[in-house]
Amino acid sequence: MGRPEFRAPFSFMSDRILSAGVVVVSRTDEIWRVLLLRVYNYWDFPKGVVEPGEDPLAAARREVREETSLEELDFHWGEDYFETLPYANNKVARYYLAGSEHMHVELPVNPELGRPEHHEFRWLSFPDATKLTVPRINDVLAWAKARVES
Repeated sequence: MGRPEFRAPFSFMSDRILSAGVVVVSRTDEIWRVLLLRVYNYWDFPKGVVEPGEDPLAAARREVREETSLEELDFHWGEDYFETLPYANNKVARYYLAGSEHMHVELPVNPELGRPEHHEFRWLSFPDATKLTVPRINDVLAWAKARVES
């Protein structure tokens, strides 16, 4: 499978909703592991809607902190991102890639919901993560895997 192609940059002039998140990876026992969060039967990366006037990378960092309590992220692959094709309600998800030396994740209570936003988290190898995710997320995983292995 070839390297996934980058999507055209998101345009704030469109009626699309931009969501931003981070593919968080950590290397343990010579294996790259990726952090996935589960809500009901759906697995994804930490992400959320970019607020008006908010920088997408700042939104992605905020979402990771709010959803996992992870704060120290290393963006040593740069600020490149992968955007999904539009999905539910014309939403586009933009994912950045960052490493974390810390694998201790908490699922804090979301004040608006009165409970954690997600039901579970897992640190998985790329092949195992692909088994749990939908094709749209598998495209992001393929991009992230190619980046960390290059």
